[in-house]
Amino acid sequence: MNVMQPMPAETANAADPQAEISARLERLPITREVFWARNIVGAATFFDGYTVIAIAYAMPVLVREWGLTPSQTGMILSMGYLGQLIGAILFGWLAEKVGRLKVLLFTILLFVSMDVACLFAAGAGMMMAFRFVQGIGTGGEVPVASAYINELIGSKGRGKFFLLYEVMFLLGLVGAGLIGYFMVPVYGWKAMFVVGLVPAIIMIPLRWFLKESPRWLAANGRYGEANAIVTRMEESARAAGKELPEPKLIQAPVRRKSDWRELFQGIYLKRTLSIWAMWFTAYTVANGTITWLPTLYRQVFNLPLQTSIFYGFLTSVGGVIAAVICALLIDKVGRKRWYTGALLLAPVPLLALAWLGATSPIQVLVLAGLAYAIVQTVTFSLYLYSAEIYPTRLRALGTGTGSAWLRLGSSTGPILVGTVMSSMGIQYVFVSFAAILIVGAIITVLFAVETKDRVLEELSP
Repeated sequence: MNVMQPMPAETANAADPQAEISARLERLPITREVFWARNIVGAATFFDGYTVIAIAYAMPVLVREWGLTPSQTGMILSMGYLGQLIGAILFGWLAEKVGRLKVLLFTILLFVSMDVACLFAAGAGMMMAFRFVQGIGTGGEVPVASAYINELIGSKGRGKFFLLYEVMFLLGLVGAGLIGYFMVPVYGWKAMFVVGLVPAIIMIPLRWFLKESPRWLAANGRYGEANAIVTRMEESARAAGKELPEPKLIQAPVRRKSDWRELFQGIYLKRTLSIWAMWFTAYTVANGTITWLPTLYRQVFNLPLQTSIFYGFLTSVGGVIAAVICALLIDKVGRKRWYTGALLLAPVPLLALAWLGATSPIQVLVLAGLAYAIVQTVTFSLYLYSAEIYPTRLRALGTGTGSAWLRLGSSTGPILVGTVMSSMGIQYVFVSFAAILIVGAIITVLFAVETKDRVLEELSP
């Protein structure tokens, strides 16, 4: 029989239950429940990343099997990104209304069910429709998951804990490349979607281990449920031999309902516009680079197909390594300092590549790959930062609308490459990317706020 621990006098007399829940969470170590919540959601996020890129490895077979035109091929590839744009905003808004966990589980169910549907697609039209709906699910999963995991933990070590989860998305991209390289030539394009069914097997039984965000519950007046969840976390910490200090109450959060217009009011206006700019500039360069390099190796340098794909894979792996380094260090360096440094450092190899003329594939592999790895530390950690700069009532919505700009940046990058390369030459592609990153750095210096080691409710009242 579980006996609820009595609350300290300071907590019991708290004027605001929402502030009390936050104070109790802040003094907790990483409990077993939170550790496994991160791992369970991380497994889903791995397959979110896998699902986003899986179609790219199926397309070479589909083009020949279905006799697709270049226009049809492009539409199939782009439908997923269009769906992601809608899903990021829609489910970010919905998560503020009905809760993080319900929406998170629905997004997973949606993109897995569309994975099944893709197996039975009989032509371009059906595949476009299925990929569009699947994109709605994948676009909604990560921003809602980001808000959920951020709300489970305190400020100390939050960056490292969260970003080690976020690496799972990048590993999903790499995993899709490995599956595509080894399985599609042997088993055909459907192999990519069969593997994507794994999260359904994982998530159904583990659903019962996840609990709603206590911060969201408290913000919506459901203090009894929030208290029960936090109490179990406290009991788990004590059972593990941890001594819990007295909760330190902070200023009570503003009591108001979620309203999208607040994103553009008060202190949040500057935060919203700056995070949108950071999402757009970083992703324009990162995705423009990673999606374009294999084609560059093949068409400009006439490398064999297998070598071109392998060079692209090496660039992706470099991005994952850089992301892990960022996850381990960002709590020490700080968000604003890291982002400013990365956005100013990445243009250096790009400008060097332009100055050298990008005359060999090794030049491009080393210098463009280095720039991509540096920028990747920004792109993958912006989910952390976006969730930190908004209050609980806006966290999922703010993260969702911000990540919508990554979809726009992801679409802009390849278009920019094609336009600049055809009209001005390959060197100016790298000059353009460098200029975009410098603009992002200037915006970060002027408008970004530091969030390292700061309580969420203190940052965003």
